[in-house]
Amino acid sequence: MNRVQAKVVLVTGGASGLGAAIVRGLAAEGARVILSDVQADAGQKLALELGCEFLTQDVADESRWEAVIRHVEERYGGLHVLINNAGIEGPFDKADPENTRLADWQAIHRVNVEGVFLGCRAAIAALRRAGGGSIINVSSTAGLGATPDFAAYGASKAAVLHFTKSVALHCARNGSGIRCNSIHPGIILTPMLHRIIEDLAKKRGVTTEAIREQFRSAIPQGEFQEPQDVVNAVLFLASDESRHITGLAMVVDGGGMLGPR
Repeated sequence: MNRVQAKVVLVTGGASGLGAAIVRGLAAEGARVILSDVQADAGQKLALELGCEFLTQDVADESRWEAVIRHVEERYGGLHVLINNAGIEGPFDKADPENTRLADWQAIHRVNVEGVFLGCRAAIAALRRAGGGSIINVSSTAGLGATPDFAAYGASKAAVLHFTKSVALHCARNGSGIRCNSIHPGIILTPMLHRIIEDLAKKRGVTTEAIREQFRSAIPQGEFQEPQDVVNAVLFLASDESRHITGLAMVVDGGGMLGPR
């Protein structure tokens, strides 16, 4: 208990799905959590329930990042952990490399890549002023291998992996005391996965149950992940237990990346 006691933590995309689970996990372990999202109603409801603060934020808005970080420092006295969780998967009706629409590619990268870049860039100085801290970028196993059925999403998550390592080395070299790691969840039962299953079933002309079983059978441990599995990894990387770990791509996928996809 209290693994992140009194740490000030900002979680983007924290209103629903995996983000909400991360917010709950951090709050339960003593963190002072600020969650941001474009989903204002859901975000405010969760913040009220947990006694946290909610901020409306489009992570691809450069000026909003500056305002959010300034607010956190002024109200809480500093920032100790940033979790770049906000992300979108995009439509899957035309998502292979040959047919992906430019507008869809740009929209996905705007949130998944530019949002992470802006978050890291904005937070580094604040974390340094607080004496160091942790940046956790939520990527995906989709960023570790080929994703022909959702090319833009996979490419965006691969970019997060690469940028995480660049931030980690930059911060290690300058002695700021800032660690930066990425987490790569596998197949988690979240609203995002349900949307993916429905889109792929429609695209392939099969039932959602068939797609669901295809996903499940690809997990060597034989079961879907639960959000708590990823929350546990987040808590470790946010806590001082991981003080000497940076640039790590932590895969949490039940062994899915160990064999043929």
